[in-house]
This record gives sequence, structure tokens and C-alpha cells, in this order.
Amino acid sequence: MTSLLPNPDPITIPLVLKLSSFPPPRRLFSLRLRRFTRKSSSVLPLVAVSSLSATAAKPTRWREKPELAESDSISLLNERIRRDLGKRETARPAMDSEEAEKYIHMVKEQQERGLQKLKGIRQGTKAAGDGAFSYKVDPYSLISGDYVVHKKVGIGRFVGIKFDVPKDSSEPLEYVFIEYADGMAKLPLKQASRLLYRYNLPNETKRPRTLSRLSDTSVWERRKTKGKVAIQKMVVDLMELYLHRLRQKRYPYPKNPIMADFAAQFPYNATPDQKQAFLDVEKDLTERETPMDRLICGDVGFGKTEVALRAIFCVVSTGKQAMVLAPTIVLAKQHYDVISERFSLYPHIKVGLLSRFQTKAEKEEYLEMIKTGHLNIIVGTHSLLGSRVVYSNLGLLVVDEEQRFGVKQKEKIASFKTSVDVLTLSATPIPRTLYLALTGFRDASLISTPPPERIPIKTHLSSFRKEKVIEAIKNELDRGGQVFYVLPRIKGLEEVMDFLEEAFPDIDIAMAHGKQYSKQLEETMERFAQGKIKILICTNIVESGLDIQNANTIIIQDVQQFGLAQLYQLRGRVGRADKEAHAYLFYPDKSLLSDQALERLSALEECRELGQGFQLAEKDMGIRGFGTIFGEQQTGDVGNVGIDLFFEMLFESLSKVEELRIFSVPYDLVKIDININPRLPSEYVNYLENPMEIIHEAEKAAEKDMWSLMQFTENLRRQYGKEPYSMEIILKKLYVRRMAADLGVNRIYASGKMVVMKTNMSKKVFKLITDSMTCDVYRSSLIYEGDQIMAELLLELPREQLLNWMFQCLSELHASLPALIKY
Repeated sequence: MTSLLPNPDPITIPLVLKLSSFPPPRRLFSLRLRRFTRKSSSVLPLVAVSSLSATAAKPTRWREKPELAESDSISLLNERIRRDLGKRETARPAMDSEEAEKYIHMVKEQQERGLQKLKGIRQGTKAAGDGAFSYKVDPYSLISGDYVVHKKVGIGRFVGIKFDVPKDSSEPLEYVFIEYADGMAKLPLKQASRLLYRYNLPNETKRPRTLSRLSDTSVWERRKTKGKVAIQKMVVDLMELYLHRLRQKRYPYPKNPIMADFAAQFPYNATPDQKQAFLDVEKDLTERETPMDRLICGDVGFGKTEVALRAIFCVVSTGKQAMVLAPTIVLAKQHYDVISERFSLYPHIKVGLLSRFQTKAEKEEYLEMIKTGHLNIIVGTHSLLGSRVVYSNLGLLVVDEEQRFGVKQKEKIASFKTSVDVLTLSATPIPRTLYLALTGFRDASLISTPPPERIPIKTHLSSFRKEKVIEAIKNELDRGGQVFYVLPRIKGLEEVMDFLEEAFPDIDIAMAHGKQYSKQLEETMERFAQGKIKILICTNIVESGLDIQNANTIIIQDVQQFGLAQLYQLRGRVGRADKEAHAYLFYPDKSLLSDQALERLSALEECRELGQGFQLAEKDMGIRGFGTIFGEQQTGDVGNVGIDLFFEMLFESLSKVEELRIFSVPYDLVKIDININPRLPSEYVNYLENPMEIIHEAEKAAEKDMWSLMQFTENLRRQYGKEPYSMEIILKKLYVRRMAADLGVNRIYASGKMVVMKTNMSKKVFKLITDSMTCDVYRSSLIYEGDQIMAELLLELPREQLLNWMFQCLSELHASLPALIKY
């Protein structure tokens, strides 16, 4: 057994043990004490421990003094470990450094492709040296009062651009004037172009909490550092997910000749973008050994479904199953109809729709067919993700409009991505999906070329007036068309119904929303599709799907209550034929709209041309909440620096991610040169029965990893209560050694007031770690020299206090591990 202490002396436990008269404790967790035989008691040089009888009465639960039982430093550390590592510990197996090197190289290539794609999509300038994408603002595009971010000074208010004569010249130069909290700054225009960013926030208000101070940039530096560390943590987390997916293997699908026959049935001429998307998906399936995770981003009606159909055929023709997941039953039914028609020439391929429209008996029959493999293509809503749906041999998951699913469904979808091929279809991808596509963590195919017969949708944005509504509907009905009338809530549908029935008494009008009975909703949609219903008053249940050629006018009331992606999708319900389509967006009164709602609407008007869903989604990133991109915890960090600088820092982090790697050292090679010989109280020894076995278990847990040590300590306290101070010292030494191993520190020793840590850590990693430390005391005391991290204390500490200092300092350093690649 590896000794806890640097010296060979055993832990001193008093020989005189007092037995109390309490019943024996219950065994609440497995420390394997039951299997500890009397023979093994020879580990302890004490007769007392081995002579404890099985019937000896013991206290039900050891308790130290009440004030010591409160949250202590070990508990606080355990909480952080659980928070940081909880989700990933069980999900991601370990990876050796050679394997990691190979995968990191692959990720790097993906990133470079993603950055090149980004430059092709957006117009921007290259940052000096690394070619990273720049979000810097052109000073000429600013108007007085705009908030800006100077990379070195912080947040200020743009005043204007004026000519001024510098002191050492007679030629006037253009200067940018920016107001800060404590004065006005005057920057030469060229310098401003290199260092200024527009300050956008991920929430509705455009006003920053405070302006930065010219006289003290340290506050701004801290805010910027906080944002940088948050970005780095996010990037590493994404990379680990990507590496985990790359490790999954499957055999490439065979290039079947019948694929060409299936493709030949496509009744239209494919656009160049479509052809490229077909090729991309075919290569993913037939040439790669890792599961596909591709985003097909194409505007409504641009042919995304055909890409999915060919992928489905490739997979099911080899005997595997395909699942098509849609956010609404309306869209699921439309997919089912399209797939059934396209696969009608292949009777051996069975297509099924699982929905709430079915009876219990029909559902049970379908579930059995899915389980036995008699159903090849399964179409449905989120019910397909339920535990009752057991697939026989699932090979492909097609997800349509992923942004419409809830958090739990998205997590379930993500769990499929490590084992099956996944194809995501979206006209306006969720910002996170877009970000992954742009940065190469995920492959994307962009279909931006409209079919030749498509005509752009004419968008009208104005305040609501009944006369305008009646005129718009009358114009569409006069040319024999149909109308969508969309509201954000069910509550207002009846009122609109009364208004329209009065205005158009001879026209068939119906309502559709998600709370209707299944059969009623299905019948309404069917009648509208057949042209029997002329005006459909509905909620955004029609946002996805419903390809109705004859419906070419859509009226959207209370547009301020819809998201940008929703509005874009709703507008895409019309304009599917060769007629000019109209989208009327009505708001109650501009004075009632927030800045965010006004910006959202102006962005939609700007994107009137076809094929702009992709660019629109990127606009959306800067307008609506960041919670859907990186999680709510990052929103504050974005607000600290503004969206534009945040994204530039993100791309910078991506381009240099391999530089921030940390290499752990084996636990048994770590030496902690501090001589502590704690004495456990006799009552605690008496209660534990075999303390040396428990300590041995603790050391084995520490040797494995931090998660195991955390679980061990929590279980120990759960069964026996808070340990006495001497036992806490033993545990802290284990934690110090474990954290040192994770941080690449192989030896810690003290010499007078100086504490020295020998490490393999690079200077860049040390800087990131210390920059992110929350405690100024530890951050300011640490310096990096060669292969050592050193700290000079104010005075020479006693051994136990020195161990506590090491524990707290390493806890601070260890908290930065989520921001580092640990392979």
C-alpha cells in the first residue's frame, strides 16, 4: 500500500479505546469493509483495532463539534468538481495522448475549413498574422450615441469623427472621439479601425451597465479575462464532444448502383448547391468511418428534403432503419406523405408514421414493427425519442427544424450523434448549430440557390389596421388563392374569426392550433391543403411544413411576439409556386415595441431576397438571447465585452486551442514533501472499525481520479458524518496530491517561506490559469520560472497550515481545468 505520508511511520492511533453503548451503524455505502478480514488487521501495529468485537456497541454516527460540521473547504471543492465534471464523467472515456494528438489535428483541419467558410459568407478583414475573422467596426458606420468597445480601454460612447491637427504636424488628420466615464478619448482613425468594436448585447437593452474609465483599465482587463476564460471553457467542452464523436466507428455504406436509379426519379433539375449537398452527404455515408453529423441549411422550398431522401435510401437499402424527426405532427404528416410517395416503387421498404392521431392498438403494432425491424423508415414527432420506442437497427436520424425542440429532446438527439448518422435540416439554424457549422466542429452544406421558377416574397411591414387586412385578403382571394392568418397565441383566434366571418361571409374559414383534437386538426389541415378552406386562422403550428402551392399570402399579427427565426419560417409558408407571394407583418404600435423587436423586424425586411435564411440566422445571433447558443451562464460574460468582441475572441481561441493543453502526471509519481503525522481520536477509530482500510480505500480513489475521490469523501461523510480534524488533514493531503497530478505538478516542497511546485505546465497555460483565479491573494503570490511555480509567503507556516495553504491554492488552480485540453 502506498503510504499517505512521506515518512514510513504509521498513523499514530491511541491504544486506549473507549467503547460506547450505542447500536452498530448501518452500512449505507460500499467501502468494502465487510470483506476486510482479521488477517488484514496486521496493517495496523495495534491490537486494539483487530480486537473490536462484532457486537461492540458504537455510536450511530460520528459527530465532530457542530460548528465543524458545516460546509468546509473539502465540501466546497467537491461541489465545484460535481458541477464541472458531473455530466461528462460517465459520458466520455479516457483518451491517451497519442490518440488525442491525431484527433486534435483532425479538429484543427475542421476549424480551418470552418473559418474559410465563414470568410466566404461574411465580409470581414483579416486580423494581423493569424488570418482570424474580424468583427471590428468601420468607424464611418457609427452614429453619434452608439456604444463601442475599445479592445484596450473598454466600453465608451461614440461622439463623432472630426479633423484635428496633431501637435507634431501641420496636416489635419481624422480622429474618432469617444466618451468614457472620466473623460473624452481622441483616437486617430486608423488606430480606431484596428481596435474598435460595436457594443451589442444579447438582451433587449443596448445600454451597458457602466462606461469604462480611461484612468483605470484594470476593471476592463478583468472583464475581458473573464470573457476569455468562459470562451476557452466552452471551446474545450465542444472539442471534447467532437473528439468523442470522432472515436466512434462504423463501416462505410456501400456505393449501391440502385442509388442512381433512385436519384433519377427526382422530377426537377438540381441546382448547383443541391448537387454539392448530394455529394457531401454521399461522401459522409460511403467514404467515412465516423458517423455523419451534417447540417443542411437551405431556404424553404430549396430542396433540403431531397437531400434527406437520398440519405435515407442509402441507409435503408442496406437493411438499417431511418428515423425522421419533426417538431410538429403537421410537418411529420407532410414528411410521411412525401416519403411514402417517393418510396412507393420499393414495396419492400416499409414507411410508418407514429403520431398522437393513432389509436392505442395502432401504436402498439407500430412499436412492435420498429422493434422487430419490419418498419424501415419511421416518421414522427418527439415521441420517437421516448423509452418505449426500441429500434432494431437504427442507422440514420434526420432532424427537421431542430430549433423547435425542447432542451430534453435536444439532449436526446445529441445522444444519438455518437452512434448513428445524423442529418439536420434547417432554413434558419439555431445559432449554436450555425456556430458549430461555421467553425468546423460540424459539417454543413449550404443550399442558397433558389429554384429557377421561384419569385421573391414581397414583405409588407406596418401597424395593424383592419382595412389593410381586408384589402390584402381580398387581393389574394380575387386571384383564386388561399391565405394564412397567424397569431402568436390561441387566445385571439376567436376574435379574428368573428372579424373575418363578418368581412367575408361567403368564404370558408377555419382555425388550427395545437390544442385541438387530433382528428379535427388533421381534417382541417387536409381540407386547407385540398383548397376547400380559403382562410386558415392559426398559431405558429404552421411554422414548419405545409407546402401548399396555392397559399400565397400570409398575414402575421403581433409580429413583435415572434422570434426572428419563427418569422422567417412563417413567411416561407408562401411563395412556393410561380405566383408573387405577399407577407404582411402587422404590429400594434411602434411606440410599444422594444428595440430588439424593431431590430428583428428591420433585419427581416433587409432579407427579402431568397436564400438569405443563413445570413439571417447570423443576424439573429446578435439580436436574441445568447442562452440558446452557449447556455445561460455565458450570457453575462458576453455582456461584459459585447457580442462582436466576444466572437472575435472565440475565433482566436479556436485557432490556438492546441496551445492550451495540460499534461497530467501519474498520481504515484507526485511527491508532497511535508511531514504531517495526524492522530485520530480514539472514539473515531473505535467507530470506524478498520481505519487503515478506509484510508487505503481513500488512497485508491485518489489514485484513480478526482471524481472518485470526491465520491469517496461524500460517501464517507454520508455514513459517518463529518470527520475529525486529523482525518480531514489526511483527506486534504490526498486532494493536494490528486490536484497536483491533474495540473502536471510532480513535486511540492517548502523551503522557509517559499513554496515550490515542479511542473510540466507551459507559460501560456499558467497565464490562463492565473488570469482566471478568483482569489487575488493566491494569484498575486504565484510566479512562473522555468519548470517551477513558486510562491513566497509572508511568513513560514506550521505544517498543517502549510498543507491548508497548498489545498486552497491548488483548488484555485484546479478550477481552471475545464478551460484546458487535458490529453
